[in-house]
Amino acid sequence: MKTAIIHDWLDSLGGAEQVLAQMLECFPEADIFTLVDFLPIDKRRFLADKNVTTSFIQKLPGAKNYFRYYLPLMPMAINRFDLSQYDLVLSSSWAFAKGVRTTPQQLHVSYVYTPIRYAWDLKSTYLRSGSDSKPIRWLMSKALNRLKDWDISTASYGDSLIATSNFIARRIKKYWHRSSQVINPPVAVNDFQCNAVKDDFYIIVSRLVHYKEVDKLVLAFNSMPDKNLVVIGDGPMFSQLKKLAGPNVELLGYQPRQVVIDYMQKARAFVFAALEDFGIVLVEAQAAGTPVIAYGRGGVLDSVTPVGQTNPTGLFFEEQNLESIVAAVKQFEALETKIKPEDCAANAQRFSPDIFRKKLMGVVKQAIDSRGY
Repeated sequence: MKTAIIHDWLDSLGGAEQVLAQMLECFPEADIFTLVDFLPIDKRRFLADKNVTTSFIQKLPGAKNYFRYYLPLMPMAINRFDLSQYDLVLSSSWAFAKGVRTTPQQLHVSYVYTPIRYAWDLKSTYLRSGSDSKPIRWLMSKALNRLKDWDISTASYGDSLIATSNFIARRIKKYWHRSSQVINPPVAVNDFQCNAVKDDFYIIVSRLVHYKEVDKLVLAFNSMPDKNLVVIGDGPMFSQLKKLAGPNVELLGYQPRQVVIDYMQKARAFVFAALEDFGIVLVEAQAAGTPVIAYGRGGVLDSVTPVGQTNPTGLFFEEQNLESIVAAVKQFEALETKIKPEDCAANAQRFSPDIFRKKLMGVVKQAIDSRGY
């Protein structure tokens, strides 16, 4: 079958790009489409020198650095892609790709990271992070309302939907009134070695933005001066967190992959306070034999086995606040011997790329068979 893969945009390497890479492993002859492609040369290896077809947004003024400001134009840009020559369309979508137009003769399988958060539950957050100008905020609000209408109107476009976690499957059901199959994203678990010898520090690896709740982790460890926290990652909150951090909290900023792996393998536990759609980094921690202490909502429920179940790999706290985090760390230290590094590493293997590919191909085959191709 002639295959097209459409991805929202290419500007950095993240979890969605790991999914795209595995789609290309499954369909190496597929053509790639995306709204914009500004991925640096040194990060394009997984694309295997393929040509990437982009939208008109690619050539708009300032697009390289500010393409997200063209958000209101993205539904139009997606609609302008002509994929009519393809038998199979795979979309890799956290916002727009699932809205690509296909004909009744084509099969469209959509891997959905989430219904558009700008238009649904993060609308107020998005508006707060924008301009302080009331007229501009009013225009932004109108644009997001139109985006929500578009998201609803294109909810039926994918013939088969795949959700990145059970949490996202519930969001799809709530907002789009559709069922989906769950395939958790691939994680490069073999990059890590299970290390049973741990140093006396906790770790968080995250982009430093508000919704990741890293400030709450910093405050919690400030109140526990006998416990050390290492924060790896960069983002707009770095300076604020640097000022906030006590002497037992070390902010390392961005670090190369091998440095992250080394710290992850040596950490006593990985701490995480965000509500995450899935959380690839939580699986990476477990692959390193490192237990997870996490807010017990969202995609983390798919990947972490809490204390109280067989072969636990971590524990959950119920509130995103200082008191709950502190209590969870103390609980972890009391129960630490119940969580075995080898169990953490074994659990992480459930999310290996080869398992992802097998599951993805199973869903595609099922969809093809149901259409009688």
